[in-house]
Formats: sequence, C-alpha cells, structure tokens
Amino acid sequence: MTDRRLRFVLCGLMLALVFYAAACTGSGGRQVDDPSRPAPRTAGVGPSGVDGLGSAGPSASSAAPAAGAQAAGWWRPTVGLTWQWQLTGPLDKGVAADVYDVDGANTPAADVAALKAAGRRVICYVNVGAHEDFRADAKNFPESVRGKGLDGWPGERWLDVRRWDVLEPLLTARFKTCKDKGFDAVEPDNVDAYANDSGFPLTAGDQLTFNRRVADLAHRLGLGVGLKNDVEQAAALVGAFDFAVNEECARYDECDALKVFVDAGKPVFHVEYDLAPHTFCPKTRALRFSSMRKTPPLDAWRAPC
Repeated sequence: MTDRRLRFVLCGLMLALVFYAAACTGSGGRQVDDPSRPAPRTAGVGPSGVDGLGSAGPSASSAAPAAGAQAAGWWRPTVGLTWQWQLTGPLDKGVAADVYDVDGANTPAADVAALKAAGRRVICYVNVGAHEDFRADAKNFPESVRGKGLDGWPGERWLDVRRWDVLEPLLTARFKTCKDKGFDAVEPDNVDAYANDSGFPLTAGDQLTFNRRVADLAHRLGLGVGLKNDVEQAAALVGAFDFAVNEECARYDECDALKVFVDAGKPVFHVEYDLAPHTFCPKTRALRFSSMRKTPPLDAWRAPC
C-alpha cells in the first residue's frame, strides 16, 4: 500500500470515529449524570395536599413529588356520602351506610376487611389531643405533656399540643396501626384544646400548628383525615383536611361555619344528640351535610336524615 493510500485510509477511520462519538453524546444517547442536578424523589407517600386524589401539595416540612413520580394517594370522600359512627358495643356491619367510623384500637382488622369487602370506606377513630389512661400505650405519654382532665370524661387529660417532639412518634404509631388494619382515614379527636381549660397556655396558633401537623402525618401515611369539631378554625384548616366530623353544630348554631368544607367538595359528617331529626335535618340537608341523630354512647343505633 502506498503512503498516499495509507493516509487516505487513516483519515477515513478518524472521521468515522468523530461521527460515532457525536452520535453517542447527542440527544439520542444515554446522558451522563450531572452532579449539579437534584436527585429525583423516590415515589411514595408525600406530604399533605388538596389537589387531585391525595396529590401532594407544598408544605412547610417537605416538598411535592418530582414530575413523573407517583403522587401520594389517600381516600378523598365526596359530599353526600351516608355514614355510621359506632364506638361502643358489638359492631353492626349491616347498617346501610357508605362510610363507617369506628374505634381504631378496638376494631380488629377482620372487621375492617369485612366492611371494605361490602363496599364501605372505614374511618379510624384516634384520640390525638387527650391522654386516655385505659389505652394500651398510655404509659408512653410522659407526665409532662398531661394536663387537666376533660370535663365529663374520666381517665382523659388534655395533652400539651406544643410538644410535637414527644407526640409525633406516639401518634405515628397509632396512625400506623390504623393503616396496618386497612383503614382508609383517621378521625383525630380533641383537636381544640386551646379553647378549653387544658392546663397549658395554648393559643389558637398552637392549635392550628398541631392540627396541620396531624393532617400532614396522616397524609404521609396514606390516610385521609377529618377535622373533628374545632369549628372556629374550620376556615383556616379546610385546605389541610379531607372532611369534617362534627357534634351538635345545630344545637349550638355553628353549622354555617362548616359550609367551607362542602364548598370545597369535602363532606361534613354530622351528628346531633339531643335534637330530634325533624328539627335539624331541613337545615343540614340544605347545607348538604351527612347528618344523623345518635345517642352519646355512640352504639349502633342511628336515625339518619
């Protein structure tokens, strides 16, 4: 081979290598990771939010999932669902209701599974704002966070809701029990300590912070969450919660304050104890609440509107 032909062959090989390298590093090739780019979030349970079916919105403690990641999911009930609330007595699983609200600690997973197999959604009652001396985990709550007793509820004492460092792991364990049993949502009780003689100098701001933390905790575990009473703060909290659970708003002329939930497409599960259905049902039907009369023991009996 002559020198001229050899140089021609070498030049051709070099051009071929140049074109090959360009093709590999262009838009059709696999890009090398850029260390300056943030790592994508792992798909999983995210922070609380209000867009879509449990889609995560921004919160003070964490960011929303990255684009393309699976959004966090939890049950988002709709306005107009019927419900049953039973916290005492043998569970009656035959009530014609779309939603059941039952005690999280005392209801076995088998009962939750049976209700869901029949097409019901099931809410887990959890006391988050008061210490109950009869619960299995009662000893885990230090004396420093136990305040004054709740009027009319022996064995219960208000909790210092400012102490999230103490309460978060305890409530996480309770919510995880709900999740493990197959519940769809939680009903966190006693979330209005600031408006009661709790034994602590709690402010409205303390309560709002605690309630939002509780809602965020539920959502991070894939559970829907309802605002229990705390009517005065309903407008401020409707964005963080998926539904409301209310006792006696008709008796105390407070039902209009809960209309913000219905306006946001979120149901209000409501009960009255002392009023006859014909005295409150016309009002709450107009507000599109899911209302019924119950007796204070909250056994199986109910008189829905």
